Amino acid sequence: MNKHLTGVYPGTFDPITHGHLDIIKRASKMVDHLIIGVAQNAGKGPLFIIGERLDLVRGEIAALNDTGEYGHIEARSFSNLLMHFCQAANASLIIRGLRAVSDFEYEFQMAGMNARLDPKIETVFLMASERHHFISSRFVKEIGALGGDISSFVPPRIAERVMHRFAKDNTPEVETRA
Repeated sequence: MNKHLTGVYPGTFDPITHGHLDIIKRASKMVDHLIIGVAQNAGKGPLFIIGERLDLVRGEIAALNDTGEYGHIEARSFSNLLMHFCQAANASLIIRGLRAVSDFEYEFQMAGMNARLDPKIETVFLMASERHHFISSRFVKEIGALGGDISSFVPPRIAERVMHRFAKDNTPEVETRA
């Protein structure tokens, strides 16, 4: 029986990083159709509004789709429960990236809750590659807010948009630790 497999890779993608793109490339080889679920999640105080984040993600995955090397990838936004989003998309797999052991506890609890909500949808964890395991959107924003070089963490178009946002705002609402 040949079954069409749809997976969802959810996140806020604020902004999308090389680490996200690494997971997207690898996950797209596991499924026939990969949906990047860009979460509304206003509680995280995003740098970019949902429409901007969706456009940024779509811009980056367009190049991947053009190569033909990866399965079909698309991006959609959502503001409801992840499991409801997956059900509406007929997805049977959730892909989550793990950078460090500290990510695992939270992701493990989330996977357990999601399994209780819909046991037909599996969660698969992909470890970040060694080149990208330290990259997080939060760090990218903190470095960018302080005028640092983020070009090795995000694609050029994303770096330009992030730095433009900080230059335009001149008073970013990002908590910095550096």
